[in-house]
Amino acid sequence: MGIVKISDQMHENLRVASGALSRSMNAQAEHWLRIGLLAETNPDLRYSDICQLLLRAAQDGGVHLPGAANDAAGVNPAALAAAVQVLGGAHEQA
Repeated sequence: MGIVKISDQMHENLRVASGALSRSMNAQAEHWLRIGLLAETNPDLRYSDICQLLLRAAQDGGVHLPGAANDAAGVNPAALAAAVQVLGGAHEQA
């Protein structure tokens, strides 16, 4: 764990979003970090795709990657692997 300095405006954005979405400020910041990391490393994915990847990774315990059956359903194994890595057990703390 570490300390990250952010602007007053971003802190206010976190406060508002965390209240509106019933998350702690830390959980909201982590959520935005996961989404941002996956968006930057997978620029072809939409926000809804990233959310689905995170949900699938969490449902799979954060370690199981899909096989050929899921590949045919449009799941990008590399993107799912990135989601699993970004999750890093954080979904169990939320």
